[in-house]
Amino acid sequence: MSIGRYFEDFTVGQEIKHWPGRTISQTDNTWFSLLTQNQHPVHIDANYAENTQHGQNLVNGLLVLAIAIGQTVNDISLRGIANLDYESVTHDGPTFHGDTIYTKSRILETRETSKGDRGVLYLETEVTNQRDERVMTVRRHVLIPKKNHATLGEGKMPNDPGS
Repeated sequence: MSIGRYFEDFTVGQEIKHWPGRTISQTDNTWFSLLTQNQHPVHIDANYAENTQHGQNLVNGLLVLAIAIGQTVNDISLRGIANLDYESVTHDGPTFHGDTIYTKSRILETRETSKGDRGVLYLETEVTNQRDERVMTVRRHVLIPKKNHATLGEGKMPNDPGS
């Protein structure tokens, strides 16, 4: 069994559901906010957050983004050469402590590069919570090797069970 996907393994219109979901705890949110020096009280001060429109702490949006992109790695970029850009990120709804996020991606476009041994995927990843409410949408381009990519040797990753 091979690990990761090559450029040839993707088709326009393909939808990929990523698994598993991830429940975001208060501790996750607090540590991430402190680590990134985001001191906005809506993320880390429950008393302050009680008096906002949502009445509770909001999960830091960049934490939601980081987890969502991480959820896609096995299916999209495990063999990836580079994430080229994050064209757009929309925060479509709030995420709260205890919410579980799930992701699915749709391939919008594929194109080979001039080198011929790699290609660019243009994809959209939708992030929903356990109530199937959309909380984020991400569009990005990822550089993926083709099966004949020179640096891949026999096409197996180190410790690949299919080796």
